[in-house]
Amino acid sequence: MNSIGSEKVLGLIMPSSHTPPADVKDAIDLAEGLKIRYEIIDLNPIIERYAQVLPKDKRAMGNLTARIRMNILYYYAAINRYLVAGTSDKSERETGFYTKFGDGGADILPIADLYKTEVLALAHFLKIPDSILQKKSSPRLWENHLAEEEIGMSYNILDQILRALIDKRKKPAEIARRLKVSPAAVKKVKEMVDKGSHKRDPPPIANVN
Repeated sequence: MNSIGSEKVLGLIMPSSHTPPADVKDAIDLAEGLKIRYEIIDLNPIIERYAQVLPKDKRAMGNLTARIRMNILYYYAAINRYLVAGTSDKSERETGFYTKFGDGGADILPIADLYKTEVLALAHFLKIPDSILQKKSSPRLWENHLAEEEIGMSYNILDQILRALIDKRKKPAEIARRLKVSPAAVKKVKEMVDKGSHKRDPPPIANVN
């Protein structure tokens, strides 16, 4: 923040009905501690208006919520001539655990080369408040939405498998043996990486020549 200048940073706090009040308070406290400007924008009226005209689907509405957030971020970026800083880390990017054109959209990705466990270690080093550090990771896209529950394993295990698969290019059988995890867990992570590739790659262009 010192290198950029806190006066050049704007934080947007965008709660919905699935956002615990404690999350809003923590966001406000962090913004004030960093001495950055911030605004609170209630997403509920926007989400409710969409819900009036769209068929009901929990996952689709959750992804829509993430895209509404990104629309608002880019609106404020446009009127302030700012860049949008993404929050995706390497664990999320590699597994596709983010919303395409939602939280996956950004101008810069400052932590996208750090696995989730490394982001947590960095947060400890930066002395981020315990009230934030002790939270379970959650996109808050629906009620009781926890990242590790949806993924099906802890980030500690996930990151170890990802490092072996992506950084060290080890074979799944060797990874399972070395990490002492089930072959099914390694297979699941590999499938997530493969299925999420469309989010990481630019859209294909139809060749008309």
